[in-house]
Amino acid sequence: MWGRDELNEAIQTEKLCLDLELLPVKAARQDYRMPDVITVRVQTDSDSFHDVAVKIERPTFHKPFLGGFKNRVTGVEFHNAGSQTLPKKRPEKGTTLFCRETQTVFQRNKYQRTTNPTSTQMTKRGLYVSNMTDKVIYPGKYLTAEEYHKRRLEAVIVLQKYFRRWYARNLVQNLREKKILRLRWEAQRELQKKKEKEDRLRMEQERKLNPKTREDFDLLYHALESWRQEEVERINRTLTGAERKAALCGLLEEETQLIASIGRHKLNADKENEQKAVLHFLDKCAQPKRWKACDGKITEMDTQGTLRARELLEIYRSVSMNGIPKDERTDVLLVLRGTVKEHECKLTQEIVELIDRELDLMSREVKECNLEGLRKRICTLFLQYIKTPEYNPEVARILKVPPDPLKLYKNVHFCRSCENYLPATEFPIPANSHTLGRCQWCCKLDNEARRRESFLKYRLILENLRKSEADYQDDARIVFLVQLQHLQYMIENIWGCQSALSACNDLYDLVMVRWDKQQEWSPWNTIFLTKDEADAHLKLHNIEEAYKASFIHEVKHKHMQAKKYFTQIPVMASLFHRSDKQANAS
Repeated sequence: MWGRDELNEAIQTEKLCLDLELLPVKAARQDYRMPDVITVRVQTDSDSFHDVAVKIERPTFHKPFLGGFKNRVTGVEFHNAGSQTLPKKRPEKGTTLFCRETQTVFQRNKYQRTTNPTSTQMTKRGLYVSNMTDKVIYPGKYLTAEEYHKRRLEAVIVLQKYFRRWYARNLVQNLREKKILRLRWEAQRELQKKKEKEDRLRMEQERKLNPKTREDFDLLYHALESWRQEEVERINRTLTGAERKAALCGLLEEETQLIASIGRHKLNADKENEQKAVLHFLDKCAQPKRWKACDGKITEMDTQGTLRARELLEIYRSVSMNGIPKDERTDVLLVLRGTVKEHECKLTQEIVELIDRELDLMSREVKECNLEGLRKRICTLFLQYIKTPEYNPEVARILKVPPDPLKLYKNVHFCRSCENYLPATEFPIPANSHTLGRCQWCCKLDNEARRRESFLKYRLILENLRKSEADYQDDARIVFLVQLQHLQYMIENIWGCQSALSACNDLYDLVMVRWDKQQEWSPWNTIFLTKDEADAHLKLHNIEEAYKASFIHEVKHKHMQAKKYFTQIPVMASLFHRSDKQANAS
């Protein structure tokens, strides 16, 4: 802060500066020179003055312009405060950063002598120098600049010619090697496809000869229906009148015999599958508790219930085993007897009686073929013992029919075909259905009796489609709502059971992929192609440029047919409207 005296001095100094500006500019420039010391009179009171000597410090450097402002009225320029003070000195580091010696170049001349002094001696009077080893040099042809550059150009052309030959030879060799590798890969691919097709046909033939599962029998009935239709067509084409009726009656008898043969195979397969189903059921009960930890590892834990189920499973396997020695069979029966005696009830008493009876018959050297019925009865009763939740607690969560009948009242429905009350899990519910129809058994019987369709090929296509959609990881939902009969309708009625590009009709080699891979798969965003065509289609960046307009129009027409069919399903209709909104927004 300034004192009063300093403020007055500043005011007087400003007055002096203003008085100086009133002088003519030329006179101020020529005559006036500010002295080193000036006397400033400061008014202390209203009628008293005080003279103050002010020493003028002349700057030894050029003040930098750090900004300021200009008075518009008087035209006086006021600089930044930093321009009125001395510059800040840099602190001394104690070392010389630069000096004259480091910025001056010194030159020094130094004479040296060659290590091998040489001299030349010529023939003269009194001295003879032999010229036997001399070499005579004749001047050659003078080479002009034009000839020199022409010679260099010819040399460059020769070098380029040989380089290009070498480069072309290597390029052709690489192309030839790539072609050989490509042809070899294509041949291997064709062999692989041929082998896969042969394996598939052989496996399908094996499944038809030795059917074991439901799909195997569906293949058999489908083949039977195809054969019947071909025979009917042949008879209608070649025969008429009574001969045609007789041939149709003979065809009906052959069909009846084939159906009876398939039924016998089914009975044998049911016997084999029954034992496998029982073991699978018991093994599922004996599985330990599993859960996934935060680090992704699976943790397993055995409880008393799982240990009990595992123990009963081992006993059942031993009891149901055939062809073991009598001593081992006796030990197994004794273990079974000790296990069931832990619980006293009518069922365990009957099992104990049967065990005692078998032990008695074995001691009398009765043949094993005569004991087969007794042993089956023991296995059946022991299986009933295992399925009782009181003796095996883990079985309660797997049984289709819960022990408490009250739980069935809200989940049991009536089948109008077989007139049985069954749980809801036994009814296939289509997505476009509002009520429960026939149960699975009635649907299966109707398919075997009339339609005889095989859904194996369509199931493989649907599994591949769902797997490919899950790999996108974009929360696709429509593909998991589409059921087998819907996919069959699309393939048969919309796409004609053939590829959209090559018209290939081998369903084992056909897949469904996205038409526009940026959007979720749906019946109105799909295309039916072979596996190789699908791989090439998914690599396209612009569909409009890759396909012709006529082909795109044909695919769009099929999409409209799919929309018309699937809008009948309420859930699919809502998803259809949602996809339209997303497409319009994008």
